[in-house]
Amino acid sequence: MRKATVKPHYHDQTGTWSYLVSDTETGRAALVDPVLDFDPKAGRTCTTSAEKLLASVREAGVQVDWILETHAHADHLSAGHWFKEKLPGAKLAIGQGIRTVQKTFRPIFNLGDHFPVDGSQFDHLFADDEVFSIGKVGARVIPVPGHTNDSVAYLVGDALFTGDSLFMPDGGTARCDFPGGDAATLYHSIHRLFSLPDDTRVFVCHDYGPGGREPRCETTIGEQKRSNIHVRIGTDEDQFVRMRTERDASLDMPTLILPSVQVNIRAGELPEPEANGVRYLKLPIDQL
Repeated sequence: MRKATVKPHYHDQTGTWSYLVSDTETGRAALVDPVLDFDPKAGRTCTTSAEKLLASVREAGVQVDWILETHAHADHLSAGHWFKEKLPGAKLAIGQGIRTVQKTFRPIFNLGDHFPVDGSQFDHLFADDEVFSIGKVGARVIPVPGHTNDSVAYLVGDALFTGDSLFMPDGGTARCDFPGGDAATLYHSIHRLFSLPDDTRVFVCHDYGPGGREPRCETTIGEQKRSNIHVRIGTDEDQFVRMRTERDASLDMPTLILPSVQVNIRAGELPEPEANGVRYLKLPIDQL
């Protein structure tokens, strides 16, 4: 199997891993889950982290064909739209489940009927199990709903980008209490990933350094099956759902969920400026 070269970038503020994934022979590449910096206290965006990722693209001398989102994130703003402007020809893509997420959140943010809920903000909506390529490296889209309706994982050669379905083994799994989330569904999604070969490289979207260790991003399917603290071989569905439900009930909402979701369902584009030239994000009261 042809392997992709993976270069990770860590966003300390949100614990997010973004990736430059490339085929060194052809010089073709993709970005996975790029982050736009956002200061919630000041309501200010900046592109410091995105510029570092762009510098990696330039340094590698590759042509980015895809900007891949694993889902409409609730913990960081996507830099996908910014990268589209910087990387001519790159397609911004997400799973087709984004339509359901847009339909769910359009009324929460009162975006009105003029806000499209057909996913047209993105260049491409992947169907379940759709195949594509990065250069000569074959890739496949694996649906992994449960954390959100639109969650997908990308299998690029032997490298799996899991989004929020799986964290590092000592970090467990993502929460399932957002609108559209479901713990039983996530359990079955994870077991679909567990059917991949044990030596499949696994790259996670988030790591928060459990126990104070340094953030990490790479593991394997075999290690997940043996050691994931929430779901390993032998963990049954009822156990997982009970654990996930109890744990989720104890968690606060992510700090950036309200700004993140309303930007990310727009494919990372900020709302249009109002009459005074200023862009505004909404803060719905008592909705989550």
